[in-house]
Amino acid sequence: MSARLNSAQPYVLGLFRIVIGLLFAVHGASSLFGVLGGAVGTQGGTIPAGTWPGWYAAVIQLVAGALVLLGLGTRGAALIASGSMAYAYFDVHQQVALWPIQNGGELSVLFCWAFLLLVFTGSGAFGLDRLVARRTTAGDRAAAEQAPIAA
Repeated sequence: MSARLNSAQPYVLGLFRIVIGLLFAVHGASSLFGVLGGAVGTQGGTIPAGTWPGWYAAVIQLVAGALVLLGLGTRGAALIASGSMAYAYFDVHQQVALWPIQNGGELSVLFCWAFLLLVFTGSGAFGLDRLVARRTTAGDRAAAEQAPIAA
């Protein structure tokens, strides 16, 4: 059973990345564009452009979430997303109370740790990172085969 589960690991990791990236990107889109209920606390509105830290967090959520969703630059995008969620937790939520269940920071903590996991695991299956890596590797091999051999 363990071998069967291990063989499915890249695919499950790919699905995990897609779901986490989609949820994160939707968070940013709702804050920036007012879709799906809009930004929290605005009754369906948006966050004014340039507002610190909310607007910048929404941009990070949208861009990093989309990159993670696509599996393009997954590790870098996940690192930035994880850091932004750690900032959100410690700067916004922890001022209210220590524990996430008390201060409403569960989502920030979950996103932070989920993205940190993706920093170390990579994109898994279904990611554009793999296509880019294959294309680069194939191009490197072709260039090496065409290069003259010095005697």
